[in-house]
Amino acid sequence: MASVEGKADERAGAEVVYGAEECYRHSVELLQELGFPKGVLPLKDLEECGRVRETGFVWMKQKAPYEHFFVGSNTRVSYAKEVTAYVEKFKMKKMSGVKSKQVFLWVPITEMSIEDPASNKIYFKTPMGIGKSFPVTAFMTEEEKDKYLLDNNKA
Repeated sequence: MASVEGKADERAGAEVVYGAEECYRHSVELLQELGFPKGVLPLKDLEECGRVRETGFVWMKQKAPYEHFFVGSNTRVSYAKEVTAYVEKFKMKKMSGVKSKQVFLWVPITEMSIEDPASNKIYFKTPMGIGKSFPVTAFMTEEEKDKYLLDNNKA
């Protein structure tokens, strides 16, 4: 019973939105606010999204688990029905519900960060502290990629 109470406590004071459109808008705004590309969490059929601003706890519930293949990083990622994390600018930590397929194994991803925004790299960590980085562009939407390329060609 403690886990159910812990879950409720963790979500106390949350801003919660429901429905696919509202959740999609909420999740995109959150990713932009944190400095992540919009395509890094391509969740489908979202039903509920919540955020506790005081603690940084967020969750996103979708109708069913979902797998996505990121062409830019050549990586298959699995998203559980519920994805949770504690967020701050350029970082998501204590993540749950996200796994990456590495060779023949599904490896949980517990942290995602952009250590140096100028480097344009996203770093993903496992519970063992092992990590891998990829270019930010690997997780951008086409619209973001076009703007990024345009902005960097001006410089």
